[in-house]
This record gives sequence, structure tokens and C-alpha cells, in this order.
Amino acid sequence: MIPSSAAVSSGFTFFEDWTGFELRQDSRSVGKLVRRSVWSSEFEAESLHESWLIRRSGFWGSKAEIIDAASKQPVATFRSAWGGKGTLAFADGQTFHVVTRGVWHPVWTVTAETGQPILRVHTGEKSVELQDVAAISESRLWLLVLFTLYRVRQSEDAAAAGAAVAS
Repeated sequence: MIPSSAAVSSGFTFFEDWTGFELRQDSRSVGKLVRRSVWSSEFEAESLHESWLIRRSGFWGSKAEIIDAASKQPVATFRSAWGGKGTLAFADGQTFHVVTRGVWHPVWTVTAETGQPILRVHTGEKSVELQDVAAISESRLWLLVLFTLYRVRQSEDAAAAGAAVAS
């Protein structure tokens, strides 16, 4: 795994297909987010050392929960808010905000509770820009990136469903 201190200056890209995303640094795979089946809204997220399950919850699917794949213990809960915002609260109390901006949601930003940017996912360029990650464990950093890609996929799925209904 790549130390997060080295990752700040390194280029991350992601590749997308109908099953999910693959996160790469240079030509090396460092993480994946894969839908468990065509009919499922549950995703498997994995880095080189850990794996998680991410699934929708709550009325209208407005929440998501992250479960450790090995222990089956809850890791974090996400609550979406109006306007492309949401809060990801970890079981240990650490909280992050996920915000999308721009037409068609081209930039997704994760900030610490203090508002300090942690990472940005640029969907147009299919890139991930890490910012102030020194205080975040490597495991949590990869989970934040993969969870943000999960939110990108949720947004794409919702847009596709809306387009299908409108046509």
C-alpha cells in the first residue's frame, strides 16, 4: 500500500464500468468498488488490506451504512442532506462531510468536520486529488475515496432512473 504522505503528490485515477470502479495510482490498482449483483444496491469496497460492504438504508435510501466485511461490525453511517450534501459519521466519532458541486456533479469534495478539504473526486477527469490527509489513517483515507465513488455511482443511477422516467 502507498503511504498517504506519498499519496498527496501522486496522481490517482479511477476507471468505471457497469459493475463499479477501480482506483489506480499510476498503473497499479489500489482499490475497487463493485456492485454485488445486477439486482443489488449493496457494494463491496476493498483496498489492498481491508474490505467493507456499503449499502443503502433508511426511507427512500437517503442513508447508507458501511460494514466491515470481515467482522460484520458497523464502521460508519451516512446521512444525505438537501443540495448534494451529506455527513459520514464513523463509529469512533470522527465525522466528514461529502459535498458535490457543479453541473452534473463533476466535483465531489470530502471535508473534515472543521471544513478542511481532505479529497476531491473529479468525475470529468476521472481523477482523485488528495489534500490534507496527514491526520487520517491510510485505511480510512481509502475508505473515504471508495465511499465517495459509491456516492458518484448513486448519483449516476438516480440520474439514469430520472431520465428513464422522463422519456
